[in-house]
Amino acid sequence: MSPGDPRGLRAHAPLLDAWLSFMETPGHPFTIPGHKQSTEFVGDVVRGDVPLYAGLDSMKLSYGRLADAQARAARLWGATSCHFSVGGSTHGNQALAMAMARPGDMIVLSRTSHRSMVSALVLADLVPQWLVPTVSPDGMPLPPTGADVAAALAGSAAVGVHLTDPAYVGTCGDVSAWATACRGAGVPLVIDAAWAAHFGFHPALPPHALAAGADALVTSAHKTLPSWSQGALILAGAGFPAGRLDMAVDAIHTTSPAGAILASIDAARALLETAGEALLGDVLAAVGDARSRLAQVDGLRVLDGPGVDPLKLTLVLGHAGADGNLIEADLIAAGMPVELADRDTIVAMVTMADQPGDIDRLVTALIGSIERHRGMPRSPTPSAAYSVVPELALTPKEAFFAPTQTVPLRESVGRVGAELIAPYPPGIPVLAPGERITAEVVDALLAAQVSGIRIAYAADSTLASVKVVK
Repeated sequence: MSPGDPRGLRAHAPLLDAWLSFMETPGHPFTIPGHKQSTEFVGDVVRGDVPLYAGLDSMKLSYGRLADAQARAARLWGATSCHFSVGGSTHGNQALAMAMARPGDMIVLSRTSHRSMVSALVLADLVPQWLVPTVSPDGMPLPPTGADVAAALAGSAAVGVHLTDPAYVGTCGDVSAWATACRGAGVPLVIDAAWAAHFGFHPALPPHALAAGADALVTSAHKTLPSWSQGALILAGAGFPAGRLDMAVDAIHTTSPAGAILASIDAARALLETAGEALLGDVLAAVGDARSRLAQVDGLRVLDGPGVDPLKLTLVLGHAGADGNLIEADLIAAGMPVELADRDTIVAMVTMADQPGDIDRLVTALIGSIERHRGMPRSPTPSAAYSVVPELALTPKEAFFAPTQTVPLRESVGRVGAELIAPYPPGIPVLAPGERITAEVVDALLAAQVSGIRIAYAADSTLASVKVVK
């Protein structure tokens, strides 16, 4: 096999084949991008940047390669329609919200939702009915039950439900029970499955959301599959409004999508289809061994069992007395950065691209670092994102476009927030536009800052001040 296609996927992936053909064929395009496939000016950073238009296909898309690739993905996931996105699951969440409801409508959504859902509420002018998660003794968010979803919909004006599964830390819900509750209320169920592109492709994994009864999902190919960053798939079933979804996807997507990202989504889909079960089986076995080793560490809690993504390694450090920020520093020095680290939690992202030896070295480094930094046991503190009950005073869109002023954070209690503030990762809002700022919100944000998490999206990332509605 060629280095450009080590697993012979091009025969099964039209966009990958087109990308490889473009790279193999000499020429000088008089189209964008402006680097003209030359590395003479800014170097290798632009190597492989092939456009969709006049790159993977003709400028008029005469060969239908993107449509072919999307149809193949739809068949694999059992969907009626599929859109490839170079805007990540952020783009998918926003497009699905715009397609699911109309301005002024209410939707039910989980407070474990990514910040992209807050921007979706602004774009689509929707009213949130939040489902606040129950938090486990380890400080982890627990998914709502089917009864929780049914209760939220009972007597509600909500026209749809948008839930995240799995959560950032890997906890999973019963999507089939949610779907049953939604069908009973006559509303669609949309799942943000950003972290679950691998679900449904190995017997040890949960089914993907469409197979479990959801009406639509978005998933990030770049998170758990070997795709370029920003690559995502938006998949919908027969009951979802396909025409409105088409318009919503186009309305907020770039008109100059990077062909390399699109080709990598197609290649990742082909890999999943032809070899996914075997590759996932190998890495699942390695992660199982890692969990067994880590479970022997005194005081360390490793999320495991039913209701947890078997591929994700989430460690709760409180009872071991170690500080995750110090462990993160050790891991960075060893060349092994992790997805999330705060005082009480480490999240290591594992995919089919990890070899057993890679995972074994990570576990050895983790165990050594935990023992070096072991201290007095403590109870884990739940993330600020999971501990605040929001109070809606204005719709997100009303607050976003309202006149604002800046006030000291500690003097903002009782005011209506005009900005989104979220610890990142995971990017789940503690404060969203239109929500009343309470003492609980202020305390949660300051606690997150002290724990070592970056405060994202705030106009003042130091949290000395906050933007409020005048």
